[in-house]
Amino acid sequence: MTNPLNQPYQQLPIIDLSAAGRGPQARALLHAQLHSAAHDVGFFQLVGHGVSEAETAALLDAMHRFFALPEADRLAIDNINSPHFRGYTRTGDERTGGSRDWRDQLDIGAERPARRPGPGEPAYWWLEGPNQWPAALPELRTAALAWIDRLSSVAARLLRELLTAIGAPAGFYEPVFGERAHPHLKLVRYPGSAGDGAGQGVGAHKDYGFLTLLLQDQVGGLQVQREDGLFHDVPPIPGAFVVNLGELLEVATDGYLVATNHRVVSPAGATERFSVPFFYNPRLDARIEPLPFPYASAAPGVTSDPANPLFAEYGRNELKGKLRAHPLVAARHHAELLVPA
Repeated sequence: MTNPLNQPYQQLPIIDLSAAGRGPQARALLHAQLHSAAHDVGFFQLVGHGVSEAETAALLDAMHRFFALPEADRLAIDNINSPHFRGYTRTGDERTGGSRDWRDQLDIGAERPARRPGPGEPAYWWLEGPNQWPAALPELRTAALAWIDRLSSVAARLLRELLTAIGAPAGFYEPVFGERAHPHLKLVRYPGSAGDGAGQGVGAHKDYGFLTLLLQDQVGGLQVQREDGLFHDVPPIPGAFVVNLGELLEVATDGYLVATNHRVVSPAGATERFSVPFFYNPRLDARIEPLPFPYASAAPGVTSDPANPLFAEYGRNELKGKLRAHPLVAARHHAELLVPA
């Protein structure tokens, strides 16, 4: 539940990334704000990121046109066709925490040839492969891949400033990204409340990469769990990205930086909500080394979740999440990877 009377939680910290280029004093203030937001909350609103209204409009226009296509056109690229978990997911077919998410979406990643793991190779290489694109909407491919490139650049810049803010080497994790990084983009529509009254747009969860940059519309519904244990609304700010830290940064800093539970409550009635989360992830075979930084002795340790163990190789975490979230795809293409109940 939310607590609208709890005024300190009415908005997340607001970080202006453009301050990094406005001289030493502005950059020092930026670092102080970033440090506090990442250590205390794990979420913030990002402005001054340099992504233009025209770039955003091109993506949103293509996304809205995609969801306006006839259902047959969307189902022609159903993700059940893809062993790489790419494509369209019908409303109710994805799971979070074992429960149905009431949304439909298009999952997109870096455009690469299909990779089938060879003998002895990790199964997570299945996650590398081509996207599925709607034949009736060729401009969607252009807009989505441009967005992945643009936000990868923003996220890389933000990560450097964040690491600097806590006294760590700014480029410490650059080697685990590069040309073989594994970014992930979702185009998401929440169609309103489910007919059975269930309010789960997306169930409570943490992201398991480095950084997530979310573009949300003005409908609202995103909620973040704060220090009081309650879930609080995140009021939309036009032009801002909602940023949250993933579990890799929590693990890398032994819990000094926090990955925070969040969820989406379905909009009321038949109101639609659209959102575009972008996940800044490293190479699938990246092993995330502990971050050297001066506050390490103050780190509280990583949050332990026996139901969600974290692995050293990023790809194992990504594959584990995909197998859970997309049971139909998992059963069709990867039955040998499923653990018997």
